[in-house]
Amino acid sequence: MKLEEKLQLLRKQKGYSQEQLADKLGIARQTISKWENGQAIPELPGLICLSELYGVTIDRIVKEDDECNISLSQKADIDITAVIPFLISAKKHTYAGNGSNAKASRVASHDFSYQEKDFLYYDTYLGGEKFSGEEAVWFHEKPIWTMNYCGRVTGANFNADFLKEALFHVPKDMPYRGPAIYTKGDYHYHCKVDGEFVWYQGYEEIFYSGEKIYECFFHGGEIR
Repeated sequence: MKLEEKLQLLRKQKGYSQEQLADKLGIARQTISKWENGQAIPELPGLICLSELYGVTIDRIVKEDDECNISLSQKADIDITAVIPFLISAKKHTYAGNGSNAKASRVASHDFSYQEKDFLYYDTYLGGEKFSGEEAVWFHEKPIWTMNYCGRVTGANFNADFLKEALFHVPKDMPYRGPAIYTKGDYHYHCKVDGEFVWYQGYEEIFYSGEKIYECFFHGGEIR
C-alpha cells in the first residue's frame, strides 16, 4: 500500500473529510489533497500530528512493507464514510419517512428498523411529548455507530409532520438529525452539531412564529 493510499484509508476510517482533517492540523485542505494524490509528502511535524490523531506509529504510516500494511488492515475499523449513505437512507425509510413500526423491543417502546445488505439500522424510543431514544447501526451483526437523543415539546402548535419533514432532509455533511436550518411557513427548525461522525454532540429546536416549541439534545459516535 502506497503512502497516499494509506493516508486516505486512515482519514476515512476516522470519518473525517479533507476539510475537517485540515482544520485539525491547521493546514490548507489543498495540502491534504496533495498528500492523498501523491503530489506531496507530509513533513515530520505533519506526520507527528497524524500519528497522534490516528493512534498509529509514524513507521506504520510511512513504511510500505507488506507485513506492516497487513497489520494495519487487520486493526482497521470500518470505513465510516461507507456508513453515512446507508444511515441517511435508513432515516428516510423509517421515522422521518413515515415508515412502519417494527415490533416493540421494550414495554411501550416505538421501534423502527431498516436493512441493506450487511448494514442494519435500528431506532427505538420511549415517550411522546417528552421522549428519549437511541439510533444504532450494525455491520455484519457488529454494532459500529450509535446516537442517543432526548427531547420534549415546550410550547403550543408543535407539528410532528414538520419535524419529520425536517429530519427527512438530513444532509450528508451532518447526518445526525436534520439540516442546520429548515423552514416552512411559520415553522423554523435549527440544528447545531459539535464534533465529527465518530464523536459528536448536538442540539435541535423548532420555533413557531418566533416562539420555541420543541427541543432535543443528542450525542454519540463510533463504537467498537
